[in-house]
Amino acid sequence: MSDLAKMHSVLLEAVERRLEVVADHAWRDRDPAGHLEGLKAAGGRLDLLVRNLPADADPMLRHYLERQSYTKARDWLADAVG
Repeated sequence: MSDLAKMHSVLLEAVERRLEVVADHAWRDRDPAGHLEGLKAAGGRLDLLVRNLPADADPMLRHYLERQSYTKARDWLADAVG
């Protein structure tokens, strides 16, 4: 697996995790503080990955990630990862 493919795979995982946490209303209702911590952790990991994107990262992917269009980023990454 190339470095680019690895980066896409790691980003896809992080984006999916953040989307999963946001969508987990049962967790949010059951444990609001825990859910918030989970959201902070998922968001923090994703933010770190976005900050460390290489300069030559695809401009459309960068656009989606920097504007927090995570569903679009997930779809782009899923296509890239195959």
